[in-house]
Amino acid sequence: MLENKIAESGFWNDPAQSQTILQERKRLDEALETDESLARGQSDVETLLELSAEGEDVAQELQSHLARLREEVLHTETRTMLSGENDRANAILTIHAGAGGTEAQDWAEMLLRTYLRWAERQGFKAEVVDVQEGEEAGIKSATVTIAGEYAYGLLTSEIGVHRLVRLSPFDANHRRHTSFASVFVMPEIDDKIDIQVRDEELRVDTYRSTGAGGQHVNTTDSAVRITHLPTGIVVQCQNERSQHKNRNVAMKILRSRLYEFELEKKQEVSRKLEESKLGIDFGSQIRSYVLHPYRMIKDLRTRVEVGDTDRVLDGDLEPFIRAFLLSRRAEAATPRA
Repeated sequence: MLENKIAESGFWNDPAQSQTILQERKRLDEALETDESLARGQSDVETLLELSAEGEDVAQELQSHLARLREEVLHTETRTMLSGENDRANAILTIHAGAGGTEAQDWAEMLLRTYLRWAERQGFKAEVVDVQEGEEAGIKSATVTIAGEYAYGLLTSEIGVHRLVRLSPFDANHRRHTSFASVFVMPEIDDKIDIQVRDEELRVDTYRSTGAGGQHVNTTDSAVRITHLPTGIVVQCQNERSQHKNRNVAMKILRSRLYEFELEKKQEVSRKLEESKLGIDFGSQIRSYVLHPYRMIKDLRTRVEVGDTDRVLDGDLEPFIRAFLLSRRAEAATPRA
């Protein structure tokens, strides 16, 4: 059916519609490839089991195939739980240091690295578009765009406050400190969704970029800050050398922020409930990262615990993401009283 539409003479006359059809074909092709890959994996395991039953020494090869097939099944199942309107969208992730001063700013930078490594593991493209450096170490805040199918749906599990407990590298007495940082994720809104932004509603300021980037970054007013006057929403970008490019990225973020703003207005009760939970302080965290006196990362919503803290901080968030999606699916399936 799609192939017939693509073959029609006027297919390219409507670029938006043609792009939608091509994206749908790509998704169907990927679904078929996944189905074929799982079928091949199952067939390989069945063949190895038959060889083992006949006395062949294939235990190691069988174990390897089973591990690979299990990983592929889990990967596929995770994506079947992402059916929301924007789950397939790219993501815009922001991190803010909370209570804890320099400790919290260092923790925020650690989280930034974790999400950059996670994106790399997923084969996604991540770009830090804005970062506010801490006074002594770490960062006060950062904004990252993460491009890849299902990026937003997967990262919804990370929205909330993350708590770190460790021996402080900034304390001369090497005492244990608790630090907090908040993470928020929103979908990158494409041009198909109509978000009206009028020029007269915007205040655009330019300034010199800070941080890494060399002499050019520090001596030109290439960074852009845009304030949406009706809502007070402020976005900024200083990653690109060109002021024009920074403005384009900032506008993309602004459109996504305005989209989220409109959704929140329609869900006022839920929003107030979430706000009551998301103060960046004690008692509000969704996940606890303990590096001393023992090493354990625990998600306080799903109760999932992982002892290999280094692996998690290096971007392996799959156990937490999967558990969150499973719990959300189970909650949605539970009849309300």
